[in-house]
Amino acid sequence: MPQLNPSPWFMIFLLTWTVLTTTMLNKTLHSKFPNTPTSKETHQEPTNPWPWPWH
Repeated sequence: MPQLNPSPWFMIFLLTWTVLTTTMLNKTLHSKFPNTPTSKETHQEPTNPWPWPWH
């Protein structure tokens, strides 16, 4: 079974990886959030104690 020369395959892999990375980065940077962030309220609901079965 003959061995393939890795040199062209490495360049193909590198070029493909670069193209995919730049397109995904470009998509990510240009995406907009659909909703504006809202502030979290400090009021919390009172919590009930855990109902342990042996109590």
